[in-house]
Amino acid sequence: MNVVNFGSLNLDHVYAVDHFCRAGETIHTAGYTQNAGGKGLNQSIAVARSGQALCHAGMLGAGGEPLAQLLEGCGVDLRYLGRTETPQGHAIIQVQPDGQNCIFLYGGSNQAVTPEDIDAVLSHFAPGDYLLMQNELSNFTYLLRAAVGRGLRVVLNASPISGEVLAADLTGVDWLVVNEIECAAIAGCSTPEEGYAALRARYPGLGILLTLGSEGSVSWKDGVEIRQCAYPVQAVDTTGAGIRSWGILSVVWRRAWSGRTPCSMRPWPPPSPLPAPALPPPSP
Repeated sequence: MNVVNFGSLNLDHVYAVDHFCRAGETIHTAGYTQNAGGKGLNQSIAVARSGQALCHAGMLGAGGEPLAQLLEGCGVDLRYLGRTETPQGHAIIQVQPDGQNCIFLYGGSNQAVTPEDIDAVLSHFAPGDYLLMQNELSNFTYLLRAAVGRGLRVVLNASPISGEVLAADLTGVDWLVVNEIECAAIAGCSTPEEGYAALRARYPGLGILLTLGSEGSVSWKDGVEIRQCAYPVQAVDTTGAGIRSWGILSVVWRRAWSGRTPCSMRPWPPPSPLPAPALPPPSP
């Protein structure tokens, strides 16, 4: 079985601030770094570093070559990564001293993916192969239904929330990964608890991983519920933490489904914040 992550690539402009900038306010920053980011890139790196071979599909934009270099350096196969002259997608990220963040996202090249691009990539994969996807690319609904229609096992991180995500038919999706806000919104409920129950009833075959912040997480699949506590750590920056853990879990699920138990993986240390990978120096 093969794994493809059809996902975003971003340049992250990260600013250390005392507090999030408010309307009409101008503030000084305590620091600035530029990192590699995007939900798709973070997941591909997490999966590759977990020992699972995968391809990354999507669209690399103008100025984004360091992102491709980073992925290749981590062992990610880029044969299905397209190119466009549209500026590379990027994010403006404010990080407070407590590690909380506030993110402004520019889609750029990530919004240049067409249905034709999607069909060309998926034609190389067969029923039973795995597709990881998020909502930072254009033609989200087309990708979702095309993958399900081809019999791929879709693991969907339904973030960021949009009208297209809220209207999506999740029939045929293997796993849905959401936080509390996303869970309630997708289910059309007022609380994540109600949303969790509603999605289980609405899509009986759907696996659900609901992240609960400091309370850990809860998952549901085929009548089995697992609750996981959160380990207390000193947060440095929460950017990408959930998305990287999601990538690692995708490897665990795949190995379990293919007859290999998660215990066959090398031991994992207690969870700790992962720093955003630094960009490699641009080519001369």
